[in-house]
Amino acid sequence: MEGGFGSDFGGSGSGKLDPGLIMEQVKVQIAVANAQELLQRMTDKCFRKCIGKPGGSLDNSEQSRAEPCAPPLPQKCIAMCMDRYMDAWNTVSRAYNSRLQRERANM
Repeated sequence: MEGGFGSDFGGSGSGKLDPGLIMEQVKVQIAVANAQELLQRMTDKCFRKCIGKPGGSLDNSEQSRAEPCAPPLPQKCIAMCMDRYMDAWNTVSRAYNSRLQRERANM
């Protein structure tokens, strides 16, 4: 089974699967998938919020800094949006993990 699951999940090469190794590999794959989804959602949300109408470039030539109420430049908006998104995600993640730990302790 060259290149198949047998070579990826094998333990000692004797044909037996190591359940602990498989579980760790699945956890890593889930973590990677979650990180990819987080990055995709953050990118989509911040792009929609900060790039209202695509122009020729993302420099400040399309926006006057003289306007006192001008929205931030797209680069700054995206950076701030991504920072806020990550802060919110981290807060929710900590609260969720804390709740899971409390519920596990009560079982």
